[in-house]
Amino acid sequence: MSTVFNILAILVMAAVVIVLVRGLANMLRGGSGTTSNKLMQARVLLQFLAIVLLLLAVFFYRQ
Repeated sequence: MSTVFNILAILVMAAVVIVLVRGLANMLRGGSGTTSNKLMQARVLLQFLAIVLLLLAVFFYRQ
């Protein structure tokens, strides 16, 4: 079971990087502030999910 959580955590972390790069690109080209805000909210949510998945992986690994 911990393998599933490890894979999901890696996928979510990759999604965090993608959203972060998109946000930086939006900022560098002077994009919309609304878009930057939405990307930041998505990044925070994805980071939360990554932490939860990592904690679940540790919990199931210990058992």
